[in-house]
Amino acid sequence: MTTPFAPARISVCLVAVPEIATGVLNGFYEVLSFVGSGWEMLTGWPPGPRRFLPRIVAASRQPFRNLVGLPVTPDLSFAEAKRADIVIVCDLAVGRDEETRGRWPETVEWLRRQHAQGALVCSVCTGSLMLAEAGLLDGEEATCHWAATDQIRSRYPDVRLRPERVLVTAGAEHRLVTSGANASWTDLALYLVARFCGEEEARRTAKLFLFGDRSDGQLPFAARVRPRQHDDAAVAAAQAWIADNYARANPVAAMTQVSGLASRSFVRRFQTVTGYAPLDYVQSLRIEEAKQMLETTDTPIDVIAEGVGYTEPAAFRRIFKRATGISPLQYRQRFRWMATAHMPEHGARSDRHERR
Repeated sequence: MTTPFAPARISVCLVAVPEIATGVLNGFYEVLSFVGSGWEMLTGWPPGPRRFLPRIVAASRQPFRNLVGLPVTPDLSFAEAKRADIVIVCDLAVGRDEETRGRWPETVEWLRRQHAQGALVCSVCTGSLMLAEAGLLDGEEATCHWAATDQIRSRYPDVRLRPERVLVTAGAEHRLVTSGANASWTDLALYLVARFCGEEEARRTAKLFLFGDRSDGQLPFAARVRPRQHDDAAVAAAQAWIADNYARANPVAAMTQVSGLASRSFVRRFQTVTGYAPLDYVQSLRIEEAKQMLETTDTPIDVIAEGVGYTEPAAFRRIFKRATGISPLQYRQRFRWMATAHMPEHGARSDRHERR
């Protein structure tokens, strides 16, 4: 028996120094660890291979506490971390009057070496100070926490600072990525997932962890979970048929006919074994297909409505909003931007103004 091909995991080194703020460090570790399997686990589908291998690296493996007393346990020392695909310096607790020149000599030398070997080197918030200290940002555009702009401008004048931006890519092959204040780590995380694993995986990650605008609640992020597994052959036949025919008129009547059951028996058995009423099941298939088209195409909304089985666009909009909490247009605006905003050839301009 052959073993399915599993892509090599993308190695990510999360740099740890005593000044590190562990919230973002741990957030990256957890989010990247679930890419490839977390979505499937929570929606009931077979999990794929985990795509990233995050590890915390420091001067030594000796556990330490950061400046506010939170524990940090490195996985590797700099000497052991020979070569990474991605290196991330998270936010640093560095006051505006603290000197950074000449600081972290062992760490910045390791950063230079990783970048020279081809690693994508990233920073979050005040982590840009360490990249600047390493000389990696000389002559390059970069962003940082707005409160650190004066520090960078005065100490590292060769950096072409763009403090208005949330995410900036720079350098050969876009192998330098800086992000703004603390919360912008989620933008960087989605950028990395999109760049290395594709747009669909980035959208799944955003939905899984509710990254982005949550003002309309959780429904816009929700997805259809896998129906219950069962051994009812009549219902399974109806499910198999509707998977390819959900846009047909009068789908429940056709499903009933395919099942070979009387109408009332079919409705009762279908709901018992799947957890859905037949019409709700059809609606969920239609809405999921519509969401996919809104996320990945510029097809007009009325054309999408007709394509998934709604002859009345108003009915489609009403049902879609009931299922997602927002209109089809709002949904497209929320998730379509990932198709371009997080890809390097578009400059990774993920600030909210440019998304609109």
